[in-house]
Amino acid sequence: MTLTKAQSKGPVAPLLESTIGGRLDEVVARDPDHPALLMPHQQIRWSYGEFAREVDRLATGLLALGIGPGDRVGIWSPNRYEWVVAQFATAKIGAIMVCINPAYRLYELEYALNKVGCKAILSAEAFKTSHYLAMLRELAPELDTCDPGALRSERLPHLRAVIRMGEASTAGMFNFDAVCDMGGAAERERLRALAESLDPSSPINIQFTSGTTGMPKGATLTHTNILNNAYFVGQTMRLEADDLLCIPVPLYHCFGMVLGTLLCVAHGATMVLPCEVFDPHAVLQAVQDERCTALHGVPTMFIAELDAPDFGAFDVSSLRTGIIAGSTCPIELMKRLIGEMDLAEIVIGYGQTECSPLDTMTAIDDPFEARVTTVGRAHTNWEIRISREDGSTADAGETGEVCARGYGVMQGYWDDPEKTAETIDAEGWLHSGDLGEMDADGYVKITGRIKDMIIRGGENVYPREIEEFLYTHPDIQEVQVFGLPDAKYGEQVAAWVQVREGSALAEDDIRAFCGGQITHFKIPKYIKLVDDFPMTVTGKMQKFVMRDRYAEELGLSGQGRRSTPISSG
Repeated sequence: MTLTKAQSKGPVAPLLESTIGGRLDEVVARDPDHPALLMPHQQIRWSYGEFAREVDRLATGLLALGIGPGDRVGIWSPNRYEWVVAQFATAKIGAIMVCINPAYRLYELEYALNKVGCKAILSAEAFKTSHYLAMLRELAPELDTCDPGALRSERLPHLRAVIRMGEASTAGMFNFDAVCDMGGAAERERLRALAESLDPSSPINIQFTSGTTGMPKGATLTHTNILNNAYFVGQTMRLEADDLLCIPVPLYHCFGMVLGTLLCVAHGATMVLPCEVFDPHAVLQAVQDERCTALHGVPTMFIAELDAPDFGAFDVSSLRTGIIAGSTCPIELMKRLIGEMDLAEIVIGYGQTECSPLDTMTAIDDPFEARVTTVGRAHTNWEIRISREDGSTADAGETGEVCARGYGVMQGYWDDPEKTAETIDAEGWLHSGDLGEMDADGYVKITGRIKDMIIRGGENVYPREIEEFLYTHPDIQEVQVFGLPDAKYGEQVAAWVQVREGSALAEDDIRAFCGGQITHFKIPKYIKLVDDFPMTVTGKMQKFVMRDRYAEELGLSGQGRRSTPISSG
């Protein structure tokens, strides 16, 4: 059917009605000896039967500590086996797992724990320059003198228990292994009872948004939200139990814990976590050694893998599929993934944390042009609409705000009804804040963020269009385009560019490359050659940081005025 209006529905299929713990139990009963979790950096090689036993050990231990349905349990760690076990153990007892960004510092940690009222937190000892336990002790010095599980902290009034990973002992804290040994017959019986009584529509996870404007908000997600998203995404990838999925993305984010670990459990496939934090060499090694058939990542991760000096020394021929998401995939990168990495069936996913997270995907059988230039069509049991500024539905091919509706839309932002109402309208549409367009066949293109749109002298300039053009230059590895304030035009186009190693490309060469190829007002007035970019731990570029730094560096702060209307064509 050819669309005249930019609104479409994806295929319809029955939803999974079980809880996350129920789905894990089904998979274990079907094949307990099938490989479940492989983590080379921690020497973990567990079958589904072994994995389930570890999950139940932690679940009963948490019950013994007095943690039960509805209690919030934070987890603060890079990718470790304890993270994966905690993900499913909290789900089994109905506790709400709160994902704490591994990069958080004191102010952010205090805010997150207090915002949702965490009763307990599972924490790694440290990673790189983040000394997690030291930060917890600074926020709660009462840990030094209290018994484990009996914390009464002035700054963290809800927190009662800190569970630390590792073998060392810390005053006022439980050890992870010790908690796993605490459950007895009573707790095992309660776990069995909870399996029958937990409601799939209950919240099970809180994910904090990136917080690019204002304080982070806690998107509250249910069993039904994330289990079904994982299941239907796996179907689109044609994932089966025999597949091995390499997951180098952070577990604290939906990409890692929903589209990674939960997706594997939903289909009985094997989880492969190659490293605590992304390392291209470790990823390539794991793909080769474990014969992984699927690989996830954001564009910056795939670029790092492809550009690794020893990339050619690894055998990645086992790869077939995977997801590239987190930010829009450059066309040239998609061609390299298919041509150089054997990812012939890789798909692009688009969505947001608030949607559990994917609401559109490309399909393996889509025409090549659609696979490399769009983010696909409405996903299973989803609706997508492009909205004009006045709230009406845009025409096919017209630019507007991407809105989504379906089973995966979050319950809301935790304890923030005002922000929830700003994001989810009365008809259930979640407003993404992304600019996009939908063609007559329902394929969606993301053209930028509403706040990223540059308005130069009354002309709407979409950064993504300029970025796609600059990616065609053979010496440009990565580029980010954004607006800077300008006293005359309101805004001017700026670009940060990372050139390939060994290239002598200069700023004037880039401008000359643009000349005659793109409209004059789209050619960046300001170009800065950089070695790296400010980004979140999930690989999302932080354009607002670039914009603020560059404006201050050039003495442009205070000039012009930013405006963020939605273009209606």
